[in-house]
Amino acid sequence: MNDTTHNLLVDEIPIMESFYTIQGEGCHVGKAAYFIRTGGCDVGCHWCDVKNSWKASDHPNFSVTRLVKMANDHPAQIVVITGGEPLMYDLSQLTQQLKAADKNTHIETSGVYPLTGEWDWICFSPKKFKKPKEVFYEQSDELKLVIYHKSDFKWAIEQGKKMNPKAKWLLQPEWSRQEEILPLIIAFVKEHPRWSISLQTHKFMDIP
Repeated sequence: MNDTTHNLLVDEIPIMESFYTIQGEGCHVGKAAYFIRTGGCDVGCHWCDVKNSWKASDHPNFSVTRLVKMANDHPAQIVVITGGEPLMYDLSQLTQQLKAADKNTHIETSGVYPLTGEWDWICFSPKKFKKPKEVFYEQSDELKLVIYHKSDFKWAIEQGKKMNPKAKWLLQPEWSRQEEILPLIIAFVKEHPRWSISLQTHKFMDIP
């Protein structure tokens, strides 16, 4: 699979890493979860902390059957598909098999590719660098925005206006600027209580 193969039905997916851990951020923080991190991303966030995931061809292909077996080796019900940008690939087969194994399927996506798969939870994290698909505003359970600069608050308000009413809205400081940005987020949330704060607690706990 090459780096230009986007959103194709696949039974093999390039995988950067997979691991059993505790969900460190977002609405399901603190819960045990098995993570599958796909290789490949073209969104280009300059502050991305997994830039080595960007080039799909750097990572080995794993079959869907193998990925499901790996997830089944751990007791957690939640399986999180993240990236990279996981929706570069059609995830229908993977999620069908995970759900058949009685797993809850969660995805973390920037929303720049069409939505595929069967999901129990969609964490939508749009970025300024590439426009997301409108479907994610309608169907996502969680809007999680990374705040890197003061101007991002205005953008966050614009994103929130597009979201469906059931979604949870979260603001998360970019890790390298947390000392500066977190006080701004605290003040913003106090003024706009529809939002909540997400922290990367896995980094405080020193776990994956």
